[in-house]
Amino acid sequence: MTEQKPTILAIDDEADMLETYRSILAKKYNFLSAATGQKGLDLLKKEPVDLVLLDMKMPKMSGIQVLKLIKESDQEIEVIVITASKEIETAVEAMKLGAYDYIVKPFDTSELKILIERALNNKALARENLYLKETLKETTTYCDLIGRSAAMKNLFATIDKVAPTDSTILINGESGTGKELVARAIHKKSKRDGKPFVAINCAAIPENLLESELFGHERGSFTGALERKTGKFELADGGTLFLDEIGCMPAAMQSKLLRVLEAKAIERLGGEKSIPVNVRIISATNINFQKEIDEGKFRSDLYYRLNVIPLNLTPLRERKDDIPLLTEYFLGEFNKELNKKIKGLSPEALKAFADYDWPGNVRELQNMIERLVVLAGGDTVELADLPFSGVVTEPMAQDENLLKNAMEDHEKKLLLRALSEHNNNRTAAAKALGIARSSLNSRIEALGLALSD
Repeated sequence: MTEQKPTILAIDDEADMLETYRSILAKKYNFLSAATGQKGLDLLKKEPVDLVLLDMKMPKMSGIQVLKLIKESDQEIEVIVITASKEIETAVEAMKLGAYDYIVKPFDTSELKILIERALNNKALARENLYLKETLKETTTYCDLIGRSAAMKNLFATIDKVAPTDSTILINGESGTGKELVARAIHKKSKRDGKPFVAINCAAIPENLLESELFGHERGSFTGALERKTGKFELADGGTLFLDEIGCMPAAMQSKLLRVLEAKAIERLGGEKSIPVNVRIISATNINFQKEIDEGKFRSDLYYRLNVIPLNLTPLRERKDDIPLLTEYFLGEFNKELNKKIKGLSPEALKAFADYDWPGNVRELQNMIERLVVLAGGDTVELADLPFSGVVTEPMAQDENLLKNAMEDHEKKLLLRALSEHNNNRTAAAKALGIARSSLNSRIEALGLALSD
């Protein structure tokens, strides 16, 4: 099945310009043309169009009038306006009305092609984001676990099976795969939901304090024990105790934990009374238990008590179908948290995400999205924004003059956007750009922008 070509409509009253567009675009795209604004609008009613090249200066109906009517009929159609150098303020008005971008006559055909590709990518990105948002509505209902890959669907099904039991569970997975989230999902799906879920990281607590943290202590049981302390087992009574990084538990504590699991009762440090506890144990690790057992670092009898039901979490590099969903989810979370409006990742950036191995798994992806949202300069994350994307090579970058022109064009658009957002107030625009007003004025003059104060 062949991929459907995007459809581009050019609206221009000059026949030579329409023929130029046809020669540039007809091989790669479905090309339509119209000599007046009204004919272009009539075509839009008959044909599905992805992008419109719209001349700003036409008789009878101006480009601005046509743009308004296009956006009223279909907001998703991308519009690139074609303008003369003396009509920059008209282009700014067009962008306020929803035009994707503008290009100034006379233009370089390579520049036009790149701008068209970016506009079409933006449209594809908007569609993909809409699809992901709809998919997220279905996937996030499973106890905050996100995924549509076969591995995640199997995990959800397994949780449904094991959650109603009281069997101990050992979750194996690399760092950052979401072991605690899985433990919480099991608790939420169990009959213990509504009772406490208590988590403790066995690797984060010094050996001399771990016993007190787990079992509690009586007042005066050791120097500094000024009052009685309730341990995690008692706090989790009736619910679930999650022992993260269980493989790092010291040997002495392993023996005490085994005794508690067998007796289903604890004794506080310094106490003499046996206290019954009704706790389901879920533990997690990222180590090779068999190697630890063979080296005498972990008790095999405790391992068998913990590993009644093993759950193995798949690393992110082996379930890359979930990367777009996770990306969309974290973008939404950090947009809200940081008051940003990042639409998403460009197709090139999303492909780089898929190609990357994510050694830190979902946690690394989450941290990366936060970083990109904080540092984003535009409303879309581009390939060049990624620390692992390498050098971006575009046709324009192959020629020094083209690159210089492209950089100046980008600067023009950046300045014009800031001015349009602040109603041409140069002081406010300069503040938003993080530069002095005098610097803004000098750049406006150097770039030849014809703007009134």
